[in-house]
Amino acid sequence: MAKPRILIIDEVHASLFPMLEGIGIAYEYRPDIKPIEVCEALVGFEGLIVRSKMRITADTIKLADKLRFVGRAGAGLDNIDAEALQERGIALFGANEGNRQAVGEHALGMLIGLMRNISRGDRQVRDKVWLREENRGEEIGGKTVGIIGYGNMGQSFARVLSSFGCRILAYDRFAPEKISAPAEAVSLEELQAEADIVSLHIPYIPENRAFADEAFFLSFQKQFWFMNTSRGEVVDQSALVHYLQIGKLKGAALDVLENEKLHSLTEDQSRNFDYLKSAENVVLTPHIAGWTHESYVKINEVLVHKIQALQEAGKLS
Repeated sequence: MAKPRILIIDEVHASLFPMLEGIGIAYEYRPDIKPIEVCEALVGFEGLIVRSKMRITADTIKLADKLRFVGRAGAGLDNIDAEALQERGIALFGANEGNRQAVGEHALGMLIGLMRNISRGDRQVRDKVWLREENRGEEIGGKTVGIIGYGNMGQSFARVLSSFGCRILAYDRFAPEKISAPAEAVSLEELQAEADIVSLHIPYIPENRAFADEAFFLSFQKQFWFMNTSRGEVVDQSALVHYLQIGKLKGAALDVLENEKLHSLTEDQSRNFDYLKSAENVVLTPHIAGWTHESYVKINEVLVHKIQALQEAGKLS
């Protein structure tokens, strides 16, 4: 009996290959394939694994006569047309569970770095500038932390925060039933009234574009620290900069930007980026919250587990 075959079009950790072989899956590994070639290449394959090489659309899969699933080797499915797959009865899944610990830890690291002036202090000491009082920071303990989006990433951040003696509030528009200890479920309005620290963990879907806009920032009752480790497009970057400039935001920790191709910024994006890169109360990292050596392997484990579940359900021949 022929093994199910999957096409892998992005670079993945080599641990994936023996895992697939272990559950009886054949694969073709083509990380150098051009996006324009993927449509024809999918003929005869039952599965597709993609990371960020391209957007998977109805056009991409139009010749995929045997396709049963598309798996994304990472968190978020915003580069995949879920409706197009659903219309064809093709399963879609990501591997958010694989890098949730990495995201929780990175978010915590960014928050501590921001509130305790670690990056600024490091730069100053390297320049032989020794300023203690000027770098006096704030503690997480005793603060109220608002987590917006309580899926894998929001829950992971709550877990790593739970030993800090802070109050954790959580708001999830789509799955409020997921919210449990150590977080308290609240409305967005309650979170905006009480939070000292706000962290976004929401997916990039059309409803979430510029979720954090002028009205969002204006609705907070206190000055607060702001964090985003989800997707850059969920924040109106001009609004973010405005509220940093007027002091409504004490600071921002950003692992993602609305345009991460830094050599192709628009005039407005360049102006905003120039402010962010020079601001002493902003910490920036290059979309690496979920990017660890461990998560690279865990993502594969999650994908293979989900592929195996399809096999056991009889959805792969």
